[in-house]
Amino acid sequence: MAHYADGRVMKGQTEDFSAARPTFTLIPLDGADNREPVIVRVQDLKAVFFVKDFAGDPDYSEWKHFEVPRLGLHVVVKFTDGEVMVGAQLPPTNDYGFLLFPADRGSNNERVFVVSAAVTVVEHVPD
Repeated sequence: MAHYADGRVMKGQTEDFSAARPTFTLIPLDGADNREPVIVRVQDLKAVFFVKDFAGDPDYSEWKHFEVPRLGLHVVVKFTDGEVMVGAQLPPTNDYGFLLFPADRGSNNERVFVVSAAVTVVEHVPD
């Protein structure tokens, strides 16, 4: 799911996403048989959410702490839109952003590519 910095969300599938590239192709899931690929610019995004299920569970409240340790630096990420995520950060490989694995393994998000420009603060969570 591509979450744009302006609040738009585009659900779809990609086979060419790379944290090292400024664009990727998204095939939207809009119910149409003829789904035209869309070129997504990372600079326009807040984050890319790699999800288990596109519907998710709107009533699920994600933990904001680690129940089970994860590899990576444990951090709290505060986005410019006020959203807060807690997870394990892999070291950034470029200026575009970084991968975050949610602390809550029950989350619908398997991993999130966080776009650096959409973040106000990344704080280390002591173990």
